[in-house]
Amino acid sequence: MASQVGSPLLLICIWVLAGLLTLLGALTNSEVAAMIPETGGQYVFFQKMYGDFIAFLYGWAAFAVFNTAGVASIAYVLATYTEYFFRLPRFSKETEHWIYLFIPGIGRIYPLENMGVKLVTMVVIGGLTAVNYRSTKSGGRIQVIFTALKIGAMALLIFGLLFSSRGSFSNVVTASSSFNLSGWALIMAIVAATSGAFWGYDGWNNVTFVAGEIENPQKNIPLSLLLGLSATIVIYGLMNLAFMYILPIDKIASSSFVASDAATQAFGWIGGGLIAALVILSTFGTTNANILATARVSFAMAQEKQFFAWVGKVHPSFQTPGNALVIHALWTFVLVISGSFDMLTDMLVFVSWLFYGLSAFGIFILRKKMPYAHRPYRVWGYPVIPGIFVLATIIFLTLTLFNDISHYLSGDSPLINSLFGLLLTALGIPLYLYFKRVNHSRPA
Repeated sequence: MASQVGSPLLLICIWVLAGLLTLLGALTNSEVAAMIPETGGQYVFFQKMYGDFIAFLYGWAAFAVFNTAGVASIAYVLATYTEYFFRLPRFSKETEHWIYLFIPGIGRIYPLENMGVKLVTMVVIGGLTAVNYRSTKSGGRIQVIFTALKIGAMALLIFGLLFSSRGSFSNVVTASSSFNLSGWALIMAIVAATSGAFWGYDGWNNVTFVAGEIENPQKNIPLSLLLGLSATIVIYGLMNLAFMYILPIDKIASSSFVASDAATQAFGWIGGGLIAALVILSTFGTTNANILATARVSFAMAQEKQFFAWVGKVHPSFQTPGNALVIHALWTFVLVISGSFDMLTDMLVFVSWLFYGLSAFGIFILRKKMPYAHRPYRVWGYPVIPGIFVLATIIFLTLTLFNDISHYLSGDSPLINSLFGLLLTALGIPLYLYFKRVNHSRPA
């Protein structure tokens, strides 16, 4: 993001703006989550809003794109930070580009790129899937432990860096000397950087996947989304401020380990290594949280005969959605092999925000279709708040698609990431027709 906009103040503004837009979406979705507190989250919501077809496409996209790519991208950060301590093996550039998959109109995929990082990523995903396969309680305990470690790491970074004598607040107001963006180029840079911020905030809707298992969901789902996202906006803003206090924007833009480089500058090499280790532990816990929650969507679809029946089976001994966890892990491996970190994040953000926009627009539909339904929570500022979110989503998606195509045509990117995400989503259409035909031919 720093390399895209080149301005520390603009970068902080983007984080805050993206957080506020995400909060608007979360508050809008809270109305439906409180109204329909069923396990399956947005898949169930889309059934009520648009019917089975859009609900299926959402569930398929959750499996094929944003839930699995989300797990892959977070674990990818973990694997990348292991290189702070030792270099992972990789092929030569010539070998990496020797084998590729060309998708007409979308671009090239290079599966051999950065293979060492990809292998570590898959080992982490496979191991955590195995833990959750055997016991959801074990996965939950891991989450509590690593959430505590994450909070400790962020507190250490924020307070340690801001109160260090090694930084300068002039860094916060000094833009990069190599940037001179204005007009349309500046708008496109802001859109690209906003996509990165949206990835940082993504996952807020995971709580709705397990709504049927939450005590007093009508109160606790909106409250958790409001408090959780508000705290995250503050934390992200402070962390970026702390990084910029220690490092000039150009140093941030060129760094692969921003947190550790800032800690090294402030505390020495021991501090940098400690932060790298805490980033690894933090992303380990976040990967586990996503594995634990996201397989529930495919599980719920299968139980409703909208996906392969064996995906919806509960493990007879462990009482976990074991098959759903396995198929998610296998497809996540495919995404890891096929893509880079940027490809994974750009693709998942684009497709997930397409459905976030549809979900927010669905509030207007449900207010018409179910005017007398019990709504324990009503979105604040209706219809303005959901309307602003829907409009912002349309603008973001349109500009992102244009930006991706422009980068591909100019040779800056081997793949149109947003179109690749849409292609994977569209593969769900023949599957929907297949399951519809199979279910129709079954005896009642």
